[in-house]
Amino acid sequence: MTKTRLRVYDDTRTLFHLPEGVIYLDGNSLGALPLGVAEKVDRVIRQEWGDELIRAWNTAGWYVQPRSVGNRIGRLIGAEADSVMMGDTLSLKAYQALAAALDISRERKVVLSDTGNFPTDLYMAEGLIATLGRGHQLRLVAPEAVEAALSDEVAVLYLTEVDYRTGRRHDMAKLTAKAHALGIVTVWDLAHSAGALPVDLAGVGADFAAGCTYKYLNGGPGAPAFLYVAPRHADRAWPALSGWMGHAKPFAFDLGYAPAGGVERMRVGTPPVLAMAALEASLDIWDRVDLKEVRARSLALGDLLIAEVERRCPQLELVTPRAHAERGSQVSFAFAGGYAAMQALIARGVIGDFRAPDIMRFGLTPLYIGEDEVMKAAEIIEEVITGEIWRRPEYQVVNAVT
Repeated sequence: MTKTRLRVYDDTRTLFHLPEGVIYLDGNSLGALPLGVAEKVDRVIRQEWGDELIRAWNTAGWYVQPRSVGNRIGRLIGAEADSVMMGDTLSLKAYQALAAALDISRERKVVLSDTGNFPTDLYMAEGLIATLGRGHQLRLVAPEAVEAALSDEVAVLYLTEVDYRTGRRHDMAKLTAKAHALGIVTVWDLAHSAGALPVDLAGVGADFAAGCTYKYLNGGPGAPAFLYVAPRHADRAWPALSGWMGHAKPFAFDLGYAPAGGVERMRVGTPPVLAMAALEASLDIWDRVDLKEVRARSLALGDLLIAEVERRCPQLELVTPRAHAERGSQVSFAFAGGYAAMQALIARGVIGDFRAPDIMRFGLTPLYIGEDEVMKAAEIIEEVITGEIWRRPEYQVVNAVT
């Protein structure tokens, strides 16, 4: 049976819980709660866990959940069937992807990334390099300099497609093609891409990719991450984290490790069933949404926010590219008092976030944000900035999570 297509915002807005009086512009950090999550998780708890107990691994499909959910994610990132595996965190999936990529390109020693990459990706690379002890080097260049830095000494190109601070977007197709021409393996972080814009991993020939599901995909705090392995690599990709669920015969309980075939080898430990269930409830919405429509509305909302904030608050410096092809689904401004200004905005019901040293980020999530919310947010931003409300002492206190 064909599912009825949902119109972005017009139909989808009512499918999310948003507190009264709040304009939520932080879905690029934590997505809003889909209304179906509570019912879904309650059913899993009461009927599957409660009544089926351990039998639910078979009767409720818990054991195959990482692959079945992975295939649903795969549709949103342009992946081939059975090439996406769910579980663990983005940090671990990035580690797995990079380890496998370095194993493919064993003769080269340079991991090329950029200074706009999310720090955890770089930390995991540093840790992996230290663990391997094979003389690898993590080389960082400015985002704009990545293409020129590609050379035949680079083993892996290791990038986040959309910069978490500025929203700047790399040209994945162009960089992947040039990397492959030089014999470089690619690893893409899709944390700020999945659910924000159309991705075509198979079409561009990407080797590996990883991403989280708690941002634009609304899977909830701590939602499981995903790992993509191109089918051409799947049966030889090195599973650096050789957990029992990635074993060829996990329930034979052999004492030696033998990797499963295909992307199944990238499973590690027991999957987070309750967290996966919450994500499934969100994917019930995404299964009925056209990503091209999401992208078109996102870009229109971004254009509107940029125009309104620049007209009202010239003190804020736009750091997000204006060109549609060069940006993700957020708009960021630099402002010396950015942290305090964001606290003042949050106190007035406009929730964005701050990234050091001076970046105010506003995520545009068209499933539940429309033009009216953007216009109202711009008015409140003007009030806070031009009225210098952000200078008040209560907004200078730095919270643990910014």
